Amino acid sequence: MSTAPKTVQSKDSALSEKGLKAGSVGLIGAVVIGVSCIAPAYTLTAALGPTVSEVGVHLPAIFLVGFIPMLLVALGYRELNNAMPDAGTSFTWATRAFGPWIGWMGGWGLIAATIIVLSNLAAVAVDFFYLMLGQVFSNPSLAELSKILPLNIATTLVFIAAACWISYRGMETTKGVQYVLVAFQLLVLGWFAVSAFAHVANGTAFDATAISPDWFNPFAVDSFTTFTAGVSLSIFIYWGWDVTLTMNEETKNPEKTPGRAATVTVLVIVIIYMTVALATLSFAGVGDTGLGAGNPENQSSIFAVLAGPVMGPFAILMSLAILSSSAASLQSTFVSPARTLLAMGHYRAISPRFGKISPTYKSPSTATIAAAIAAAAFYVITRTVSENALWDTITALGMMICFYYGITALACVWCFRAAAFSSVRSFFFKFLAPLLGGVILLVMFVKTAIDSLDPAYGSGSSVGGIGLVFILGMGVILLGVVVMLVMYRVRPEFFRNFSRTGASRS
Repeated sequence: MSTAPKTVQSKDSALSEKGLKAGSVGLIGAVVIGVSCIAPAYTLTAALGPTVSEVGVHLPAIFLVGFIPMLLVALGYRELNNAMPDAGTSFTWATRAFGPWIGWMGGWGLIAATIIVLSNLAAVAVDFFYLMLGQVFSNPSLAELSKILPLNIATTLVFIAAACWISYRGMETTKGVQYVLVAFQLLVLGWFAVSAFAHVANGTAFDATAISPDWFNPFAVDSFTTFTAGVSLSIFIYWGWDVTLTMNEETKNPEKTPGRAATVTVLVIVIIYMTVALATLSFAGVGDTGLGAGNPENQSSIFAVLAGPVMGPFAILMSLAILSSSAASLQSTFVSPARTLLAMGHYRAISPRFGKISPTYKSPSTATIAAAIAAAAFYVITRTVSENALWDTITALGMMICFYYGITALACVWCFRAAAFSSVRSFFFKFLAPLLGGVILLVMFVKTAIDSLDPAYGSGSSVGGIGLVFILGMGVILLGVVVMLVMYRVRPEFFRNFSRTGASRS
């Protein structure tokens, strides 16, 4: 199929159709996919413990502080999408604002981050899959099967292939699967929160702790270092809402629906997080022994520890919820890298083969398969070489998230600079909000990079006295620079001729 740009008119620009199936997702469907990509059940069980260990009872305050830059950036994304809906999102918008070099790296940041997360999500899904088998058949040895490396890798590849297949079949199949999986995990999280509060009210909680206004005060956190560590964790837990924007060419009313979906997704997620966080702290407290949320032994998966005491015989539902959460996110996360690769191929920033669309499903064909192969290869290599390398790369994700979110937010400021002071609305939504959000995230990028130089950051691994997290995080970004320079030699027309109207003049 030809990938020659086909010009269409948006509010203020000429953008290119790519052959995706228009009108296949409405507002509710986009929000469901956005929530799925963030994966609240999986994210909370992994993030609650480590965040509590940093900030204690001020967990709600940190969640709210982390929410602020996400909301500010989401408002900027909404304005960009209103004016120029394009599946390339960060890549296309940053290119239009700052030129092809920065735009290419913005696209790379999104692709690299999502590829890494895809491999991690598959790994988590596999762990909880075997844990679920052990619970269903009352045979703990089944849960240990995930530790057998060849079996672990084989099962992980099956999960990736299945998610790729669903995503390849287009947004309608994706949406149908997500309705079921997202509804189930939200039902279980609600059940957990209500049960925890019921235990507190009945006097049967492990360490009943009364909710205090001080919990919501970020200035009560002990130190700035602790504060930034907590915010770094909270930024990661909100990441993924921008998947709603990468679907903009497939949504109903593409100039409005994706931006609204992004904002609604962030608001829904913060409500879920605050409810579950308050329920957890009220039931378990922040102590470092027993069921306490501050116990280091509970931090890898807080729900695995608390589900039984809180939900009783229905605890298996939490394992199923986390499994469905990671599996749902695995499938929905394919949307972002596939459509970014599609746009980069379409505009000739990489091989035009990535711009191909499935004639049957109207979805990115080559790009979706390429994302699956990259995620599978990344998992096999890192898991075989070192488990620490795999998890430290996940820790380094914060740098890549702040990198490409920050670039995109500032792209909004630059694109709308002429209209920034034309009205109060334009000043806030097109200038102030994205400027503050972008600056906050880029500052966090620099701070995380500096902190990760310390070998103690992450798993404690290092190379030549430099922390492995820093090496992996900056290594992935520098790899992007190398690939970009190769593409400059192979596809020079994009870098030389890309106009800021969004399409190649070649």
